[in-house]
Amino acid sequence: MIASVAGTVASIGADAAVVEVGGVGLRLLCAPGTLASLRVGQQARLSATLIVREDSLTLFGFADDDEKQLFELLLTASGVGPKLAQAALSVHTPDALRAALSHGDVSTLTQVPGIGKKGAERMVLELRDKVGPVAAVPAQGGRVQAWTEQVRQGLVGLGWSQAQADQAVTAVAETIDGPTPPVPVLLKQAIRLLGKAR
Repeated sequence: MIASVAGTVASIGADAAVVEVGGVGLRLLCAPGTLASLRVGQQARLSATLIVREDSLTLFGFADDDEKQLFELLLTASGVGPKLAQAALSVHTPDALRAALSHGDVSTLTQVPGIGKKGAERMVLELRDKVGPVAAVPAQGGRVQAWTEQVRQGLVGLGWSQAQADQAVTAVAETIDGPTPPVPVLLKQAIRLLGKAR
């Protein structure tokens, strides 16, 4: 089992990074917040979980062990696969997710694409007693409010200039009407806008 990966960041994409370890490039699927913290050519250490399926071996990367442990806990809930667990960690911080599960906060859980009301209720029922101690969480779960910085960092990490990233974030912010979409959706929208501008 692969528990962590440390090496040089070879490339960063919209949903994954390649880290070179001993001459081998390992592709890790990561949340936007994790990708935003990486820089091509620099050293990085990511906690990792290897998901083994009949037809694939998929490596998921995390900023720290706390994020990884929560990802693995989410996978124990019925109906939650690796992509949904990662989506949850893309939208909310680990502390916000633990608080939502512990307090039965269905509305926070349903902000994650792919989690409906019934799915959220099932997750609360199955995971409430397993989440461990819950820290105090800022309103709206931390990550939802910080999307502008995450998208900006993600764009710079993908090679755009700070000025281009700022313009794209401003343009994306103007399109939001109502609840803020998840960071991966906003990042893809910003990449599309920058692609058109090139």
